[in-house]
Amino acid sequence: MTRRALLLALLVVLAGCANVSPTGEYQDPDDWQWPDDPPTDRLGWEAGYWYNESIDVDQSDGLSEAEREAFVARTMARIEVIRDLEFTETVPVEVISRAEYREEFDFGASDDEEFVAWNDQVWEALLIVGENSRTDDELGELYGSSVLGFYSSSRDEIVIVSDSPTPAIDRGTLAHELVHALQDQQFGLGGSFETQDAQLARNGIVEGDARYVERLYLSRCGDEWDCVPTPQSGGGGGDGDSDDSGDTESGTDDSSGSDGDGQQSPSQPNLGLYLTIYQPYSDGPNFVHTLYQQGGWDAVNAVYDEMPASTEQTIHPAKYPDERPVEVTIPDRSAADWSRFDRDPVGDTVGEASLYATFWYQRYTDRDDLRQNTGAFSDLNYNTSVTAGWAGDLVVPYRSDAGEYGYVFRTEWDSPADAREFHDAYTTTLTLMLGGEEVRPGVYRVPDDRPFGDAFRVTRDGTTVTVVNAPEVGQLDSVHRAE
Repeated sequence: MTRRALLLALLVVLAGCANVSPTGEYQDPDDWQWPDDPPTDRLGWEAGYWYNESIDVDQSDGLSEAEREAFVARTMARIEVIRDLEFTETVPVEVISRAEYREEFDFGASDDEEFVAWNDQVWEALLIVGENSRTDDELGELYGSSVLGFYSSSRDEIVIVSDSPTPAIDRGTLAHELVHALQDQQFGLGGSFETQDAQLARNGIVEGDARYVERLYLSRCGDEWDCVPTPQSGGGGGDGDSDDSGDTESGTDDSSGSDGDGQQSPSQPNLGLYLTIYQPYSDGPNFVHTLYQQGGWDAVNAVYDEMPASTEQTIHPAKYPDERPVEVTIPDRSAADWSRFDRDPVGDTVGEASLYATFWYQRYTDRDDLRQNTGAFSDLNYNTSVTAGWAGDLVVPYRSDAGEYGYVFRTEWDSPADAREFHDAYTTTLTLMLGGEEVRPGVYRVPDDRPFGDAFRVTRDGTTVTVVNAPEVGQLDSVHRAE
């Protein structure tokens, strides 16, 4: 299927219940008496189960149909109590093995070879996927091994991927994915997003909301709520990005490795891709928490009508909603034998989160900083001085009549000092991290035996930094003639 090659990854937690006294909102003496089933649907009750009702579920030998129905219904009721929103429909939940998932679903693949080539140039500009690989293959490896579940709005169902020989459901995964179903029923999760940054920003609220509720849910396990035990090798946990149809995947595995210059160890997922697509799951909960503190769930609900405009806003919640990205344009100065792809839009905006992943992946920034000062609701710290001054960007891929590829990557910054810091970081990465050489002022050549073996021209003009890429130094002007 053809889709944006950006998908998200995530982790999971738990959910549970214990018998507590009902609150007044659930009682209506004229019609019924708690704990009997109410005559009409209401918050905290779903499909015959109250949020604090005990259920008999044993996952040690898998889940029977009756156990699954009880587990799902009570979890839906609990999500309603926490999120203060009502499910309008019961959500089907299917549990499949990882082998079945690999055979039936392939979230990284695209049948559009032109899109694949175009998208590869975007990730090359980020110095995350080199010429020795394809982005859709890297995504396939990442999701094939780590997706633990997803909600599909097009199918109106949740699919849990279980690695257990007796398929079971992780309670945190179930809670998280049910939040996505609730979002879809209340706000709608369909729609397409033109840029990588816009999609990540949108997922900042979608995934942030789901993880925030999940954490509130898990915090009630034990003392307040009695929880269904999670099998040690059971269903998936977490969540992930969504495509144009609203499908939302989930998964996490923090153990992947890299050789430092963008070359992956055998069979290891690409850490740069992983870090990029994980950003909504890390910063999203803190973004939602900030909104909740300002105006409760009404403030969170309102964001679905005015999505974050960039990952800058989810990394720095104080910038929402007023600080919007600068519109970046790139005039076409290519030679006759080079042209842009026949796509609308012709380029992509990668954003602050993706640029953070660039410098972390290539080890320009201290990798330990990623886990510093993250706060109560953020797993990782995507805030660094190299990228914090981001104002906007555009990557425009090019191809030649001979079948070669290049790109023009232009970034805008809040100040000349911010632009200078990015310029210096990018050129230092080309030389020290990728083994390139400055062959003349502002022009660099990375050896062909490296994943990013190409020619680069990097210039700064005030708050603007422009990177031109071509296979050889002599072709740089053919891709984008210098002023």
